[in-house]
Amino acid sequence: MTVEAAGETQRKLADLHGFAIQTAPASAEISAGFAKFYAPLHSRFTPWQQELIAKRKAVLKNSHTGRLPEYLPLSDAISSNWKIELPHFVKDQRNQMTGPADDAELCVKMLNSGAPGVMLDLEDSMANNWENLQAGVSNVHQALRGKLTYFDKKRNTEVAIKPSATVIFTRARGLHLSQRGGFGGGNELTSASLYDVARLVYELDAAELKHPLCIYIPKSESAEEALWWADLFKRIAHEKGWESNYIKCMALVEAHPLAYQIEEFLYNLRDHIVGLNLGRWDYMASLIHFNFENPEWVLPDRNTIPHDVLFFQNLRELIPSVCHRRGALAIGGMTALYPSREDAELNARALDVLAKDKKNEANCGMDGAWTGHPDQNAIAVEQFPVPNQLGNPTGAPDTGKTRYPDLRPAPSGVGKRTLAGTRAAIRTVIRYRNGVLNGKGASLLDGYMEDLATDRIYRLMIAQRMRHADSVEVMDESEGKPVNHTPEFVTRLFDEELERILGAPGKDLGTPETFTRARQISEAMILNHEFDPI
Repeated sequence: MTVEAAGETQRKLADLHGFAIQTAPASAEISAGFAKFYAPLHSRFTPWQQELIAKRKAVLKNSHTGRLPEYLPLSDAISSNWKIELPHFVKDQRNQMTGPADDAELCVKMLNSGAPGVMLDLEDSMANNWENLQAGVSNVHQALRGKLTYFDKKRNTEVAIKPSATVIFTRARGLHLSQRGGFGGGNELTSASLYDVARLVYELDAAELKHPLCIYIPKSESAEEALWWADLFKRIAHEKGWESNYIKCMALVEAHPLAYQIEEFLYNLRDHIVGLNLGRWDYMASLIHFNFENPEWVLPDRNTIPHDVLFFQNLRELIPSVCHRRGALAIGGMTALYPSREDAELNARALDVLAKDKKNEANCGMDGAWTGHPDQNAIAVEQFPVPNQLGNPTGAPDTGKTRYPDLRPAPSGVGKRTLAGTRAAIRTVIRYRNGVLNGKGASLLDGYMEDLATDRIYRLMIAQRMRHADSVEVMDESEGKPVNHTPEFVTRLFDEELERILGAPGKDLGTPETFTRARQISEAMILNHEFDPI
């Protein structure tokens, strides 16, 4: 492709966007009862959500001018003597299996895996479409009642959920997301977080549940946002006639600003929260985003970054230190490399990586981990020899030197920056976006389970290499020299990788048309700096 042709491609992509606000169709059936239940919640919480979004944008803008997130001044959250009362039913969370809520078969398999916890996801691993959301909410309702089933074609039988002590969490969409409609007339903008929690709660009777309703909170960026969730849980509980602290939650630490405010976040949600989880893939993306203007933060190829890289490890040790001091659980992140029942070598490698990763988390004081495949459960649980480490001082040192660790150690001397890494990133974002266009929010690609978080990492990495092309070398190892990542060069790479994918699509869903569309959207998102976690 000539420079002129590449430039024309970029001009066409400038008006193309990857995300659209989810909108309920005109044909959506909304009950009068739900509309009445939702209206006062919407009036209270949507304007507040929009204010919080505006504050997020200001923090990001400040970061790009050199005013990066830091620890907060001393407050009661730090200095006062308070503790979270951890309910008995949630004290063992050595492994939490996670997957998209709209996949009934996967939901049942996770709930029958023996995992101490299961998170049914309405967010990153599910395509943000109205139809997927309706299926996801329906599956969660049935799962919470113990009635979800799927038909096993191989065995020609209906498979149900087995009775167990597994704790069911539901991840609602984060505060960054809005939606139109779905709660009455018109397409008025509302908070997606509010909508998801309200939809779950409205049709539930506490008598149907084996444990209190448990919500997973994603994408928080400040301790102030915890007040929004705490108020929502109390107001909904009041409307349902439940005790004010009935709804319990866990929260992901997956945004760089929040890492500096985790104790304050816990304090603001202390009547509801039972633990924090290091959502490391979104956290890596957030690190890149907030340090985007700093060439020292041009990350190496993703799969050459070790799991114990310092910017992860410091936070991985801080979270259990703070959580255990306050009586909450600390859960580690997802291992992206997946086991395979068809590839013995890949399976062995994936399970070995899993064991080492989870053992590292246990040694840091974590109480459990995340996995996404039933074959990972036993190995993950084995790395955590006791139900939790709340009483283990080794995992939670209460010393001054760990109170304010460096959460922004530059990734110097780690991994490699290569053209092959850029190509791999481009292939992944095209294939992931193709999956989204075909209704899948997470796709198994080359042995790695990729969802919106990892897609975001790759788009940011490519954009970094373009932004700092003149100061950071990316090596073409086959030629033994650096290659400049100009916009025209990246456009050429997108064209070449699309051609390779179309020549060997493997098991990917889709058609040449959806792959081509995915290629256009992915590059447009990079050129237009669509990097928010949506």
